Amino acid sequence: MTRTQTVIGFIVCIATVLLAVLDTNIVSAATVPIARDLDPVHGVDKIPWLISSFALASAAALPLYGKLCDSLGAKKVFVGAVASFLLGSALCGAAQSMTGLIAARALQGLGGGGLMSVTMVVLAQLRTPGGGGGRASGVGGIVAGTGMAIGPWIGGTLSDHANWRWIFYINLPLGIAALIGAVLVLKLPVSPVRHRIDYLGAALAAAFTSSLLLATSWGGKDYAWASPQIIGLLTTCALSLVLFLRRQATAAEPVLPLSMFQVPQLRYGFAIQGLLGAAMMGALVYVMVYLQAVRGIEPAAAGLYLIPMAIGMTVVGLGAGRLSERGWRMKTFVLTGTLASALGLALLATLGTDTSLWLIRAALLVMGCGFGLLIGQLIPYVQNAAPAHQLGIATTSVRFFQTLGNALGAAVFGTLLSRVYEAKVPGGSTSAIAHLTGAAHTTAVHGFVTAMDVVFLVAAGVMALAAVLAARLPAETQAAPAPAPQEPELSIA
Repeated sequence: MTRTQTVIGFIVCIATVLLAVLDTNIVSAATVPIARDLDPVHGVDKIPWLISSFALASAAALPLYGKLCDSLGAKKVFVGAVASFLLGSALCGAAQSMTGLIAARALQGLGGGGLMSVTMVVLAQLRTPGGGGGRASGVGGIVAGTGMAIGPWIGGTLSDHANWRWIFYINLPLGIAALIGAVLVLKLPVSPVRHRIDYLGAALAAAFTSSLLLATSWGGKDYAWASPQIIGLLTTCALSLVLFLRRQATAAEPVLPLSMFQVPQLRYGFAIQGLLGAAMMGALVYVMVYLQAVRGIEPAAAGLYLIPMAIGMTVVGLGAGRLSERGWRMKTFVLTGTLASALGLALLATLGTDTSLWLIRAALLVMGCGFGLLIGQLIPYVQNAAPAHQLGIATTSVRFFQTLGNALGAAVFGTLLSRVYEAKVPGGSTSAIAHLTGAAHTTAVHGFVTAMDVVFLVAAGVMALAAVLAARLPAETQAAPAPAPQEPELSIA
């Protein structure tokens, strides 16, 4: 590819990452208007499926995307993911029922999962010796983090001042331009060996991921943790995990080769990304809950408080990308990012009912600096250490473990919040706070803030554990050489 083609390819990748991340978060602020429009009677009851259908489809397809990239080439998979995302977006905008919208969101999620992971594979293959690879991966990660921060605000603004269908239609012009650019410009390497696809392993991974996400989304909210529904989901999760691991140990072409965990850079990188996913889930969700439930700030205005975090992620991430190109070690950035994230979360653990809002912004800025270092540098760190013939699998696995961290973080932090609140306010429920008045409301708010402080403190501990793992990362991150096509290692787990 010429330099101009490489720049255009880079722009295409950034556009698709932004589309995928925004669409993951943008719908959350418009669920109620959507439900009232499409199904005024039962629409609200279907909101959990509207939100989870995208995440389920996206997460379930991740292991398969990596293997497809390594087998068919990243360009074909990337174009297919973008096309699926655009078709799903068009169908979402034209939906006439909640059931149709949920199905279209699932199709959109299949493409969105590829946009979030395959794009990083494309960025890695766009690198040139001595070129801007570190900067490219850093910008991609920062765009993802920034979109995560501003997505709810954009969704709230569109739903307040325009028809909710524009949340989906707005994807089409930019997505079509990205699709055309990818088809005409991208020229990426293709493996000379046609690998077999372990579809059974991919199906088991999808079953494990889906049951885990549903259990953690519903547990303690829609159903009690001891209910038959949650127990059934957790049993399915455990069984599918055992079968998946067995399949990966015996399959000729596994979708997630267990041999990758023998590489310390990959082993620690996946673990840190999972812990980061859990901590980010706690930070983003419960900061918004605090601002709205305790300080009485409207949802759209509360979203603006995430701007300092987005600024920190962008500035620090871009700076780290430039420094990494000048020889700074990625391990330094990853370790610093985990420590900064832990510090920001520890500051949030000091919140009270009347804490200065500027202190909250400062804590989010510090946390954004930490997240920016991690999102921008952890993915290229893993990519550099991965064998060349497993670049796709390694890259999508980073996203896969982040998704698992998100799910487990949501479950653990939600349960912890409820238990601490019930201990402070016996017989109380967090969902009833808004309906209380007088002294009962004051007591409930104080108990709620105390419970949230515990959640943030535990999240800080999670990132402290990530810092311990980051300190153990090997300093050298040179990519392992790809084996020759005729060697048997290509077909052995």
